[in-house]
Amino acid sequence: MTDKISLSEKFGLFDEYWRPKVIAALNGQEIKVVKVRGEFPWHRHEKEDEFFLVWKGKFRVEFSGRTVEMGPGECLVVPRGVEHRTCAEDEAQILCFEPAGVRNTGNVRDATYTAPSGISI
Repeated sequence: MTDKISLSEKFGLFDEYWRPKVIAALNGQEIKVVKVRGEFPWHRHEKEDEFFLVWKGKFRVEFSGRTVEMGPGECLVVPRGVEHRTCAEDEAQILCFEPAGVRNTGNVRDATYTAPSGISI
């Protein structure tokens, strides 16, 4: 048996941006919470799709030639192999669903943005 998860509580446990935290795992997938602000580096995930759900704030995903803007309750799947970057003018709180062990910066290693994988809260 497991306990319910409070997203507000989980988001209240950390302040740093672009550092995803695992809140649950199922069937080889991880559900992560992440606070974002500013622009993330352009990148792609060769073998993994990514699912983003906005919990709070405004969030956008930029692709070559188009931008998708989202608010609370809106979501988007970024297909594997598609170059993109994520952005938020002000703080946004995001849920991300992806296979366990996926590097948040995909094909890019960045001293500022590449987060350690599997950090649970």
